[in-house]
Parts: sequence; structure tokens; C-alpha cells
Amino acid sequence: MMKTIIIRVQFAVLLSCLSACSLVTVGDYAQNKPQLVPELFFDGKLTAHGIVKDRGGLVRRYFSADINASWTDGIGTLEELFQFDDGERQVRVWTLTPTGIGTYAATAPDVIGAGSMQVSGNSLFLDYMLRIPYGDSTIDLRIDDRMYLVSEKVMLNQSRMVKWGFDVGELVLVIQKR
Repeated sequence: MMKTIIIRVQFAVLLSCLSACSLVTVGDYAQNKPQLVPELFFDGKLTAHGIVKDRGGLVRRYFSADINASWTDGIGTLEELFQFDDGERQVRVWTLTPTGIGTYAATAPDVIGAGSMQVSGNSLFLDYMLRIPYGDSTIDLRIDDRMYLVSEKVMLNQSRMVKWGFDVGELVLVIQKR
């Protein structure tokens, strides 16, 4: 009898924890302002400044980036030029193709396949697989980008880097329109 009660209590606690851990979706921000319109925010010159953290939360790198963004025939291009504190430079050119209301396919040469981008309210969520150099080879990381427009000219971005289901790092940055 006592064993049955303990199992039921443990099951109830487990269910309670699982329901409390529901996933946040971009739609949860539908009413938030200012309204994010990618074709307006990602247009012209932008700058980004951020940090790269390891899986334990220790900041490993700092970076700045210049971003040139434009739209032609409804397709967006973001040319990102990164400069890291250790002297490394990286270039990534994104192509954003609308696929529906508030949704885009996001591609870049170092992105495997097409990333899935969703916009709602003041938020933009972008999920993609990124191939990065690692030693003498490469490694593929799943990136979960979450961006929040906090004013007409400022966006905050937090990105989780995941490998085999485990968090391996995080990026935190601010993007500003010039």
C-alpha cells in the first residue's frame, strides 16, 4: 500500500514537472511590441557585438560584425563580416526566402540544408544546422537562435549551440541598425 502511494506521488511530481517545462514558441510573443518586420529591420547597415560562451558558461570569445542587409524581389540577403578578439575573421552570407506568413527559409554556405525562421510580434526564432571548423575537421551544431526586437533599432539575440542533444555553447549578442 505504502509503495503504491509513493509511486503515485512520484508520478504526479513527474507530470507536474513535465507540464511546467513546456516549450516556448515564437507565437508566445505575438502581442509584443515593437512589431518585427524582417524586411524593415534587416535593411541597410547594421552592427553586432557579442560573446561566445562554452557549455559551462565561461566566455571564450568576443566579436563584432558589420552586416549589410538588402531585399530584392522579396528575397533578403544578409552579408555578415565577423571580427573575433583573437584576430579570426569569418564571413557568412544569409539568403532569406519567404515561405508563408511570418516564415522564411534561411540558407548560407555553411548551413546544412535550409534553416527554419519564424517571426511573430517582436520575436524571430531561427533553427538551423551549422558546420564549423573544429581542429583539422568540421563539426555540425544545431543552432537555436532567438532574437527579440527591443526598440526600432536594437535587437537582442541569444543562441544555443547543441550537439547530440547536449548544450555545448551559447552566443549572446546585440544587433543595431545604423
